[in-house]
Amino acid sequence: MSETAAPAKPIVLSKAAAKRITAIATKRGAPTALRVSVEGGGCSGFSYKFELTADSAPDDLVVEADGAKVLVDPVSLDFMRGSVIDFVDDLMGQAFQVQNPNATSSCGCGTSFSI
Repeated sequence: MSETAAPAKPIVLSKAAAKRITAIATKRGAPTALRVSVEGGGCSGFSYKFELTADSAPDDLVVEADGAKVLVDPVSLDFMRGSVIDFVDDLMGQAFQVQNPNATSSCGCGTSFSI
């Protein structure tokens, strides 16, 4: 009898990103999710869009971790599968970032990429 590995999560949310989303939701006093989508454009061909929302669509991928929720539509998921969504706070500023293994190149801005 062979043992099969559990499928990897399509998208992972870092502890830092979950903490930031939870802080935003707490400040708003209402349930809030971070919607991440991919749009055409940007320096490298595609760009990530980050939006706070309380609404989800029936076909969204819902990623929950440490009390935080991220929503990704099916089209964007095709571009982002295997990604880690992180939140960085450094000398350059604060921002959500996507570590996307599908991207062949990205721009210095951190939100634009190509496949």
